[in-house]
Amino acid sequence: MSNLIILGAQWGDEGKGKLVDILADRFDYIVRYQGGNNAGHTIWIGERKFVLRLVPSGILHPGKTAVIGNGLVVDPIGLFEEVEALNAAGIDAEKQLRISNRAHVLFPSHRMVEKISEMGRAPIGTTLKGIGPCYEDKIGRRGIRMADLLDRGYFRECVRGLIEDHETRARAFGIDDEIDADDIAARYAEAAERMRPMICDTSALLNQAMREGKNLLFEGAQGTMLDIDHGTYPFVTSSNSSAGGACTGSGVPPTKIDAVIGISKTYTTRVGGGPFPTEALDAAGDEIRDRGHEFGSVTGRPRRCGWFDTPVLKYSAAINGFETMVVTKLDVLDELAEIPVCVAYSIDGNVTMEMPATVRELAKAKPIYETLPGWKSSTVGISDWDQLPEAAKRYVEFLEAKTGVEAGCVSTGPERMQTIVRVGSKFERITG
Repeated sequence: MSNLIILGAQWGDEGKGKLVDILADRFDYIVRYQGGNNAGHTIWIGERKFVLRLVPSGILHPGKTAVIGNGLVVDPIGLFEEVEALNAAGIDAEKQLRISNRAHVLFPSHRMVEKISEMGRAPIGTTLKGIGPCYEDKIGRRGIRMADLLDRGYFRECVRGLIEDHETRARAFGIDDEIDADDIAARYAEAAERMRPMICDTSALLNQAMREGKNLLFEGAQGTMLDIDHGTYPFVTSSNSSAGGACTGSGVPPTKIDAVIGISKTYTTRVGGGPFPTEALDAAGDEIRDRGHEFGSVTGRPRRCGWFDTPVLKYSAAINGFETMVVTKLDVLDELAEIPVCVAYSIDGNVTMEMPATVRELAKAKPIYETLPGWKSSTVGISDWDQLPEAAKRYVEFLEAKTGVEAGCVSTGPERMQTIVRVGSKFERITG
């Protein structure tokens, strides 16, 4: 088994958590490398639903080590809410979890500061969890890391200054949220002591594990099109959700990564603002949302829904280097008589497959569709490719042909067993 990156090929919510959960038994370490508690992975095991925001999905497998890498921003209070929920479900999360001493700490005042951006000329529809401002402090070299949190004297000294800075910025924009620095310092110091056994140099931990022949599975939070460098800027997240982020966000060198697998829905969704060329602003979009339960796992916000976008997938495959993908939620399309697929854009009369660099250009993109027949029968729970309706197989094969990426795995429902692994595929060879 190789060291493997699992990532979203669209705007997030593709089903990464389910795939990581399926594969976790074959790996020793499951590593989260970017993001915060603004996005969640929803996993169904029978009738039990787990929503994980910071904790890697592999925590649901006993004996596996789940790692929060240095690329994350961590809200300790939010983290322990997850840990308590896992403990209540019989999972010894604190025994399995390791947290990088270089991960940055998120404070309540970061959430206050984030309101400023949403008051601006171009609000992007953030979750207001404070993720962006925490990354701003990281890049501005004024952030507080887990190692600082463990140094009680230094932490009490620097946290007051950081919160005062946040309050000053917020007041300038008329935001008067009450922030008690003393209370925050006390609560975070208490959380630090509970986290102390879990905090370590996770880069050293992972590199030593690889020298011992252990296998690593990397998971991100958001999809490629929300990557700070390669996504639909500025309607993006504040970290690198693409494959390169797995190395910078974990301290594992790129020479140790053996494969990348992309995940894509059989249609497209996105949350928040920003251009979305294939958005279906009609009854079909509503049907997809209802059948696919397309509501945010953290916020509950309805997701914007639309048709499969070939230029997005080709762009994502090129950036991340994946040659096989998992296509999810095939069953959501079961009742449609016809299914449009965007095969190119028309921008100012020019046909292109390239992803525009600006949201202004992308907003002008008119999707060029080819329409395929639906199958009008249930695919829910099918786990054998040959049992799929012929039209469903043709649809998946059409996506492969247009994107140039193999669909080596097909998801037909939210549970572990509702999955098709295509025999002889690159996906099967990579995952064993």
